[in-house]
Amino acid sequence: MTDTDQAVIEVEELRRGYSGGFEAVRGISFSVARGEIFALLGTNGAGKTSTVELLEGLAAPSGGQVRVFGLDPYRRRAAVRPRTGVMLQEGGFAADLTVAETVRTWRGVTTGARPADEVLDLVGLTGRASVRVKQLSGGERRRLDLALALLGRPEVLFLDEPTTGMDPEGRRDTWELVRSLQAEGTTVLLTTHYLEEAEQLADRLAILHEGELVLAGTPAEVTATRPARIRFTLPVGVEPARLPLSLRAAAQGRRVEIRTDRLQGSLAELLAWAEASQVELIGLDARSASLEEAFLEIAQNRRVRDGHDGHDARDAHDARDARDARDARDDRMAGAR
Repeated sequence: MTDTDQAVIEVEELRRGYSGGFEAVRGISFSVARGEIFALLGTNGAGKTSTVELLEGLAAPSGGQVRVFGLDPYRRRAAVRPRTGVMLQEGGFAADLTVAETVRTWRGVTTGARPADEVLDLVGLTGRASVRVKQLSGGERRRLDLALALLGRPEVLFLDEPTTGMDPEGRRDTWELVRSLQAEGTTVLLTTHYLEEAEQLADRLAILHEGELVLAGTPAEVTATRPARIRFTLPVGVEPARLPLSLRAAAQGRRVEIRTDRLQGSLAELLAWAEASQVELIGLDARSASLEEAFLEIAQNRRVRDGHDGHDARDAHDARDARDARDARDDRMAGAR
């Protein structure tokens, strides 16, 4: 981890509560180093958007503190906002404006803005410049959101679900753009439901569940907390009971799965047994745990531990997120000056 004196985002015991006693963020702490891509992951209602809104200075925390560039982003918004770019979950653009007109409008309220042609080229919308916003696909609207977030050449870029609605090609293009921005020194904090996206982009990540930070580290460190797996099918006539007991195999019919904390050693033992027994392991597949597996296991374990799934609180929180996203677009326009 980079020394904290190089951190551009610092979060300490951060809390955010709402009327009715619901606490969306419950004492989380993390930091993001300059030039790092940091991902916040979590199920719906985990507190991701509530946290990002505090980092963006859209609201004051109920407890704890957040610093961006060493400053309180809420109280020192005029100093922090021009150095950041914000991509909300929903931009709320004027439907009858064209793409080019929308960009020109935002350029008028953005300090040191890139040329419109440059930013449209960055996000692959040059050929759609004359198209009205209401005629754009969902993925194209997300690209327009990203274009506006990049107008001011931000030092820190907040991306809230940046590739939702994009097709696979658009998603990959966006990933390449984010990587190129990082190479130029931009710090990126993103939230995403696409776990592959976090694996591909993030230097480090944190997993939130019901407002708490339950696990953090590099993608490799997070997946290393979960067992690897080996899967294969035994030939007809070969019973799973013949497998070495040390492998602790689980079988359904002839289909076998082995979960292990020592993938290389277990695989070597399995292959040695198969060779000595002259058994073909049909469809053999061995791999480390994926981020998706680690994420789902964490969410499931926490629900079992808590004895509920929190649907009511999360549904109320999700409705609040949608309302705040609409309100925040006006705030973003005003704060871009």
